[in-house]
Amino acid sequence: MIESSRYKKLWVLIMFFACVLMISCAQKVRVSTSQLDTPDHHFATGMKLLNQEKFGDAQREFDLAIELDPKYAGAHAGVGLARAYQADYKNGLAAMDKAWGYARTDEERLFIHIGYIRIHTLSRASCMQVGVVCKRENKDWLDLSRGEFEKAILIDPASAAAYYYMGLCYKTALDVVQASQMFSKVLEFKKDYINEADREWNLMQKIQRAMPGSVTGRQIAFVEKITRADAAALFMEEMKIDTLYRKRTPKTFDTSFKDPEKAAIKPKAAAPPADIVNHPLKSDIEGIIEIGVRGLEAYHDGLFRPNDLVERAAYAMMIEDILIKVSGDNALATRFIGSTSPFPDLRSDLPYFNAVMVVTTRQIMGAKNITTGEFVPMGPVGGADALLIIRKIREELKF
Repeated sequence: MIESSRYKKLWVLIMFFACVLMISCAQKVRVSTSQLDTPDHHFATGMKLLNQEKFGDAQREFDLAIELDPKYAGAHAGVGLARAYQADYKNGLAAMDKAWGYARTDEERLFIHIGYIRIHTLSRASCMQVGVVCKRENKDWLDLSRGEFEKAILIDPASAAAYYYMGLCYKTALDVVQASQMFSKVLEFKKDYINEADREWNLMQKIQRAMPGSVTGRQIAFVEKITRADAAALFMEEMKIDTLYRKRTPKTFDTSFKDPEKAAIKPKAAAPPADIVNHPLKSDIEGIIEIGVRGLEAYHDGLFRPNDLVERAAYAMMIEDILIKVSGDNALATRFIGSTSPFPDLRSDLPYFNAVMVVTTRQIMGAKNITTGEFVPMGPVGGADALLIIRKIREELKF
C-alpha cells in the first residue's frame, strides 16, 4: 500500500511538471496596445501590403495578428502567401496547412483553398521564364490546384477569386484555352477582379490569335516587355528568318577575281558577345547576329545586352530592315522622308520616323493609344503584340 501510494504521488508530480512544461511552451498571447492593434486590422493591412507586393511587411502584419490570436486561420494563410511570394514555398505550404487546421467557417476554408492554388502557381512561375523548359510529366502542382479549385467552388460556385487565380494557374501552365475560360467566368460574375480578369482575358485572346508555334514563342507570348534576346528568339523561332532570307532575299554574286591562296584561307569566326555566353537563348542571339538585323546587332563594345528592353520604335526599325531585305526594295528606307507625321508624338525628323511609317501604312503596327492617336515610340513591346506583328508579316509575305 505504501509503495502504491508512492507511485501515485510520483505520477501526480510527473503530470504536474508536464502541464507546467506545456503551458510554458504554448504560444503566448500578446496583449493589445491600442484600438487598432487587433487581429482583424493586422490581417486587413497584411492583405493590402501583399497586393502592393510588400511581402516582408505583409508577413510582419500577419505575424502581429497571430500574436494576438494564435488560432487566426486567415493570418496563418496570409503568412503562407507572404512566404510563397518570397520563394519560400515549403514553409508557405506549411503555414497554409496550419491555417487549415484552425479554419472554422466556409469563408476561411474558401480563402485557404484559393491560397493553396496561389502557392502552387507561384512555385511553378519559373516555367514561364524564357529558356526554361519544365518537365511535362511533373504536373502534380496543376492537379493539386485543380483539386483545391473544385473544393473552393463547392463552397462558393460564384467565387470570382477562385476562378481568377485558377486562371493564373492555367496561364502559368501555358494553357491559354483553359485560362481564357476561367477569366471569362470572372467577367460573367461582374463582382471582384473585373479589371484584372479583363486584362488577362484580352491577353489570352491576343496569344490565341498570334498562335505561337514554338515553346519559346509560347513563353514570350506572356511577357509584358520583351528584351533584345526575346526579339532574337522570335525572329529565329517564330518568323524563321534564316529560312525566309534564304528563300526570299535576292541573291548577289561576287564575280571579281580572288587570289586562290587567300581564298583558301577561311576567316576566323568572330567570338560571340561575352554577355550571351551563358544565356539560355544564346543560339538564337548568335543566329540573329550572323544574319544581321538592324537594331539587333552587337554594340561597339562587343556586348549584345540581351536583357535590354525593346522599344516600339526600335522594333519598327527591325521590321523595316527585314522588309527591305526580303523585298529587295531599298527605296523603302527613305520612302517617307519629308512626309508629315500622322502621330502627335512622332516628329518627322526623328531617325525612326520612316520605319514607323513603313510598318503603320502596311498595318503591321498601329497607334498604341487609339483615343489620342499616339504611337508611343519609346513604349515597350509586349510578347503577344510582338508575335502578332510577326504573324502579320508572314501573312503579307505568304510565308
